[in-house]
Amino acid sequence: MELEQFGRDTMLGNWKKIWAAGISSLLLLSALISVGAGTANAADTTAIQDSGQDVFRIVALGDSITAGYEPGMTDVNTKPYGYAERLLEQGWYHGRSALTNYGILGLTTAGLRNYTGAIKDGSVITADGVQAGLPDPRIEQFVKLTPQIAAELKEADLITITIGGNDVSSLFLQFKELTDADFQTQLDQRLADYQTNVKAVLENIRAVSPQATIILADQYQPAPKVALGQMYNRLMTAAGKFTEAADSVAASVNQEGAKVLVAHVAAKFAGVEGSLTHIIGAGQTDFHPTQLGYETIAKVFAELQWGEYRVPTVATMATASVPMSIVVKGVELNTPNKPILKNGQNFLALKDILNAVGASGKWDNKTSSATIVYGGRTVVITIGSKFIKVNGENVAIDTPAFLQKVGKEDKTYLPLAALATGLGFDVNYSSKLRTAFINP
Repeated sequence: MELEQFGRDTMLGNWKKIWAAGISSLLLLSALISVGAGTANAADTTAIQDSGQDVFRIVALGDSITAGYEPGMTDVNTKPYGYAERLLEQGWYHGRSALTNYGILGLTTAGLRNYTGAIKDGSVITADGVQAGLPDPRIEQFVKLTPQIAAELKEADLITITIGGNDVSSLFLQFKELTDADFQTQLDQRLADYQTNVKAVLENIRAVSPQATIILADQYQPAPKVALGQMYNRLMTAAGKFTEAADSVAASVNQEGAKVLVAHVAAKFAGVEGSLTHIIGAGQTDFHPTQLGYETIAKVFAELQWGEYRVPTVATMATASVPMSIVVKGVELNTPNKPILKNGQNFLALKDILNAVGASGKWDNKTSSATIVYGGRTVVITIGSKFIKVNGENVAIDTPAFLQKVGKEDKTYLPLAALATGLGFDVNYSSKLRTAFINP
């Protein structure tokens, strides 16, 4: 449906249908998110090494926005790529990072209060004990994970929360039918409940994780002015009240050395709701963020945590002539030895990586092999071999290294995965950004 056809009367008349469609389609996400160990990582991980080195740990809690839901997710090969997954990528710019995502579809602030209370107390909780009638088919798995989540929260460096949209949705459904006085009365009650529940959530989390930074998002209003007319201001005022409530609750729990911050997402959505949510579009009438909306949310979180939101060069290029970007220790490599895509595998120039991490290497013409010494390991990489030697032991790799002519010189190119296999690097490849993140 084109924007000019998406009139006020149509929008208001179908508001309940829109919300019902959004709730029912949440069930489609069940096949797309693997609970397992709680990890929902949209980036393709080539290799993850946890060799006792420091890892920046992110735990995401909340509702379907935390889960990264978008309408129409019916392809089982599609992985959610929401704000939390983007935060993980931003973490890779700063070192080894890991994400566990516990976004529960349909969750309210009361449900998150119950869930975090069980996590804090180490108590057994049922699905209905979290929240009756949750549409998330994974909820039985989630309730069994409370001991694991408690352990992860204790180790977390950053805990992110999106919650509250499901608290106000029914009010937004009814707003056309309510008088100003009735709307205000219901809004005040929901605000009071929101503040009580969110404060309890933050206190529960803080009891388990005394020092992690907690970032709580406020609530955006999803419908554009063209659809609501004068009622737009009414709902924007309501959203502003929830922002004030989030600020107030966060300030009451915030402590030096244990920050509780508010991600002011609502301000970024104001005036551009049509492009940042699925509320308008051919068959996509849904409150959830678009990919641009999720990136907008991620930027707010990242700027609070790291003071920046970075995008690799290749992600801004319209051409696919450059297969990928390489980021080593937070620095994007810019050398004439460009990555090579061969037989579906990404290959990197070995010398560039060694220079970037400060490793030493030696080439042997007789054996066509490179010997690298780094981090207590001696690694021998032989051209054409499907094995590399790590401290004298053969280790299989999927594809062998090869020599590539660059100018007048032959450069050793090795597969991305071999960096992790042989040298113990943390190597993550984001297919969305077409970027490899390498951290020693």
